[in-house]
Amino acid sequence: QVQLVESGGGLVQAGGSLSLSCAASGIIYSIDAMGWYRQAPGKQRELVAKIFTDGSTMYADSVKGRFTISRGSAKNTVNLLMNSLKPEDTAVYYCDVDCPIGDYWGQGTQVTVSS
Repeated sequence: QVQLVESGGGLVQAGGSLSLSCAASGIIYSIDAMGWYRQAPGKQRELVAKIFTDGSTMYADSVKGRFTISRGSAKNTVNLLMNSLKPEDTAVYYCDVDCPIGDYWGQGTQVTVSS
């Protein structure tokens, strides 16, 4: 059974930092990429950052220079370091695993940035 376990969300003041982690287990297929999406109230889910198997990364323009995505030391883990957080970063953050047969999603972790 596939499981994606996210951790690290919480409440932080504007300008602060948070780190999110995601550990995926039970995936028997190859993984093309792992990443993070977010969804704010009343808005569509959007890509935040993604890291591919070759190590290349992509970021939403709104987070470039502030967020860093990286692979964890354990297999099938991914981290997101978020610096200089802004109130508009407030959202539920979802871990995503891209496989040839489709995507797997985590349950989401809340990130709230107060002004």
